[in-house]
Order: sequence, then C-alpha cells, then structure tokens
Amino acid sequence: MTKHELEGPMLRASYWSSGFACRAKLREGESFGFRHCVSGQVLALATIRISYNNKTDPMSSSVILPKRVPVMPLPGALLFPHALLPLYIFEPRYRQMLKHALTHHRMFCVALIKPHCAEWQSAADFFHTAGVGLIRACVERDDGTSNLILQGLERVRFKEFEQEAPFPIATIEPLESDSVSSVETEALATKVLELYSNLKGNGQRQLPPKIDRYLSDLSDPEMLADLLASTFVSDPLRRQRVLEELSVNDRLRLVIRYLREETGSAGA
Repeated sequence: MTKHELEGPMLRASYWSSGFACRAKLREGESFGFRHCVSGQVLALATIRISYNNKTDPMSSSVILPKRVPVMPLPGALLFPHALLPLYIFEPRYRQMLKHALTHHRMFCVALIKPHCAEWQSAADFFHTAGVGLIRACVERDDGTSNLILQGLERVRFKEFEQEAPFPIATIEPLESDSVSSVETEALATKVLELYSNLKGNGQRQLPPKIDRYLSDLSDPEMLADLLASTFVSDPLRRQRVLEELSVNDRLRLVIRYLREETGSAGA
C-alpha cells in the first residue's frame, strides 16, 4: 500500500469510509447514490491561495493552477470550491489519470456527465464548467486501486481538449465570482443560514457537531452558498446550475430556492 499525502489538515476516517461505500454504489449502477453518500462530508478544512496568470486569491497557502489538467467525468458528482470529495479510483483509464496528476500538479477536474448519457463517450457528454481540485491525500492499494480526498479549489471552464482518451486533459479558464458584498448579500446569506437551521430543526439533515458549528458560523457568503449547495442540494443539475452562476447574490438566491423546494418549505 502506497500513501501520497500533501501537507494540510488531518482527514477523518469518516471521509475514507464514506468514499468507499459511495463509489461502490456507483459501480452497482446507482449513479446518484454517490452524491447522497458524501452529503454532509463536504467541508472546507483548509484555505489555500490560488494563483493563475499573476492573479491571486489571498488565502493561507499558495497553489498555482496549471493551464492544463486531467478531467474525471462522473454521474451525479460535482466539486465545489472548498469542498472535500472522497473518491475510489478503480477503472484503468482513471488509474492512468491519477498517476498523471500525482506526477504533475496533483490536480484534476470533476465534471458532471449530462443526464441523457449513461456513460460519457466524448467531451460533448459532460458539462464544461467544473471544479478543479487538489489531491490532499491518496492511498494506493496492492490491487492498483486508490482512495483519495480531493479538495475543491476553483470554478473553471474547459476551453479546449488536448486529449480525450484514455482520459480527457483540458485547457482550463478560471472563473471569478462577482463577490461585491452589499446589504442584499448579507440578507440573502442570513436567509440561507435560516433555511439550514430549519433543516436541522425538523430532523431532515443531521451533521456531525463540528461541521454543524462550522456552517452555522460561516460568514463568507460565497463559501456559504457553495458548501450548502454541495451538501444539501440533492439534484445534480441544480448543483451544476449553482456551480455555473458567477454572481454570488444570484447563487445565494438559487440555493434559497432549491432548499425551499427540496424541503417543501416554499413559504419559509
């Protein structure tokens, strides 16, 4: 067994176990089972400064986005900035992808496969707005499969593909959010937190206490919208819509709308 680990936060065993169980469901054909399994396990455990073409996002430690990264198209799974995604890598093409990522920048994108496609055959079969992530930890097993934790860094758009087989490699364009804060932004963020509180109060979603405290105290509207969408919006196409929305205010509105509709609390 080989372990690859990047300096960063300690990762709980629950992340590993949830990743194993979830990917197993995907292998049985329950394409959306993956999302429901990792629900509640997405959390920003570390902050990172992202740099691309001399532009930086001032956070704690520096990561430079490459111009080209591998892409892993998945059914029902998306990667949001700051979220953690456990993955089990077993297909030969994705083993090659992981090896490529580990020997280069330790990054790859997760892209949502379009709903009419049982499996992707070409780049037209998955969405081209996606999340790029950093491999925080990776364990390679004796049978060649691997378990890893991918931490979301930034929204990106695929501009072109250097290759499509055996796995895609895309030229990426980082997408910056319109994050000018206002009184309206604060009001929308407050409503999102209110809906989250209602979810806890009616027993629909229960999170571990530390994660609950983290979300309840979160003051960054952009991070709040992304993490609540990643954790609580169950429809993959709705999560894709949130991922594609660059206006933070409109993103918060989408999260409010989807949480209301999915929980049956339209009047909240």
